[in-house]
Amino acid sequence: MVNIKTDEVLIKLVEKMYNELISGEVPELKLSSRTKDNIVFDQSMNVWKYGGSYVSRSAKTTDGAQFMAKALYTIEFIMDMIKSQKSSTLREMYYISEGWKDYKFHTQDESNMLAEDLEVITTLMREDFKLRPEENGASVIGNITIEEKNRKGEFKRINCRDDVGDAGYTIPYNVEKDKVKLISHDADFILAIETGGMFDRLVENGFDEDFRSVLVHLKGQPARSTRRLLKRLNNELGLPVFVFTDGDPWSFRIFGSIAYGAIKTAHISEWLAVPAAEFIGITASDIINYDLPSDKLSDKDVSALNSELEDPRFSTEFWKQEIETMLQMGKKAEQQALAKYGLDFVTEKYLPDKLSDVL
Repeated sequence: MVNIKTDEVLIKLVEKMYNELISGEVPELKLSSRTKDNIVFDQSMNVWKYGGSYVSRSAKTTDGAQFMAKALYTIEFIMDMIKSQKSSTLREMYYISEGWKDYKFHTQDESNMLAEDLEVITTLMREDFKLRPEENGASVIGNITIEEKNRKGEFKRINCRDDVGDAGYTIPYNVEKDKVKLISHDADFILAIETGGMFDRLVENGFDEDFRSVLVHLKGQPARSTRRLLKRLNNELGLPVFVFTDGDPWSFRIFGSIAYGAIKTAHISEWLAVPAAEFIGITASDIINYDLPSDKLSDKDVSALNSELEDPRFSTEFWKQEIETMLQMGKKAEQQALAKYGLDFVTEKYLPDKLSDVL
């Protein structure tokens, strides 16, 4: 079925540029500046979004004219996909532009950025454009029942504990209601886990059943579909979200993107971010208190931590204290460092203790 809303929004955007041309005006598009300096806290939604600073793409300049031409080619490509009920990976779109001659993308970063710019301009999401990442692979295990639309257009019911193997239910790129319906659950909370090794450990130890939880493998920095599913599980089912990561600046940013949004996707933070999410991952205090095996901070780690001290997402006393402690000790640690005390320590001691403070 054609997505009328997406069609209408894209057509209006093209008509705007066309009308400016025939009236003798220079076509111009404005969009929010996508920089750290333009991130503001939205009190009504408790997420970080783009502020009032804008940038202009005008056909007065060669770069601006190139941008608009590539945007028009991209819109035509999106419209064709919507009409034919097909989708494309971002990588495929990059290669398809080879047929656009002078207006092809020079790098995939350029094509990815333009897709994001169209999201900002139209207030639509990439999924509305039928664009998807190359791969995801994040997964879910727990007593939650969903219905997912299959290739025949029929909804298939799946229990993410009883109807899946050890790898769990694989999260698709589109988890909106027209694709994935949340039917029922018998769980108390969501535990979002950074690494595959720790996800497998908790599955093998039966953590989801023993603690009535739904385990979500983030697969490092989580894909948008993973964050969107976490948002839906929290909003629609009322399940609290806890984030369990390594103890390093990059893992802290994983939590920040889940709870408050990321700079690249600040225009859709209300659809992705879970402001009530809580961090129960490895901290500098854990490294000290549990005497965990650790590694020395690299220069990049130190720079990232110092940057986080200026990041509004980490402005609480908890984060300031933990980041400053990590800088002082000069150490970081992985989730798997908990194995120092045995394979069951994380499920019998560490996580129960952490959860007792927040549940």
